[in-house]
Amino acid sequence: MANPIRILLADDHALVRQGTAELLRREADLKVVGEASNGEQAVELCQALQPDIVVMDVRMPLLSGIEATRRIREGQPNVQVLVLSAHDDDQYVFSLLQAGASGYLLKSAPIGDLIRAIRQVAKGESPLDPAIARKVVVRLSHDRPAPAPVEDGAMRQDLTARELEVLQLLARGLNNRAIAETLFVSDRTVQAHLTSIFAKMGVASRLEAVLMAIRRGWLTLAE
Repeated sequence: MANPIRILLADDHALVRQGTAELLRREADLKVVGEASNGEQAVELCQALQPDIVVMDVRMPLLSGIEATRRIREGQPNVQVLVLSAHDDDQYVFSLLQAGASGYLLKSAPIGDLIRAIRQVAKGESPLDPAIARKVVVRLSHDRPAPAPVEDGAMRQDLTARELEVLQLLARGLNNRAIAETLFVSDRTVQAHLTSIFAKMGVASRLEAVLMAIRRGWLTLAE
């Protein structure tokens, strides 16, 4: 059996933190190695415990989740941060993504979604709550620059029609299983498409692929 994913939980609400830890400990491939009650403690424990992933709240005393994420990613780039927040304000969403968060999940999501998101982050994916994914798409569509240079167009032509479909579904916030169900293919086929897309685009994650595609005008906001 592979080594379990080592997790540090950072949340100033003890009941939320402890309840989440108890649920995660039921999964054989997950290991909660520590709990932080504020952002400053999250940074310190991250340095001491060397987790694989920090599940980070946004609003915390002493140091916000935004600044804690920035310090962790700057000091320990191999540690990934998955945001788990009750807030979907644009200010928090984009500040955390810019600070280096790998994914953003709302606390209204069921525990199964959190477990799935942790595993996705551990594999290098960038899970976003559908509501958050929509915000990213809308913001970037407004900020989209002038027409892409010739080499961007050439890269787009290298993507197959099905790969462009997968990119569009990623932009809507769908995970691999939902994409597979939408396209009537297997999860393995979706993963193969993603591997090909990442290689052709020169990116390492779902989020990077979506952001690049939107900035270059390859995707639309159609539902």
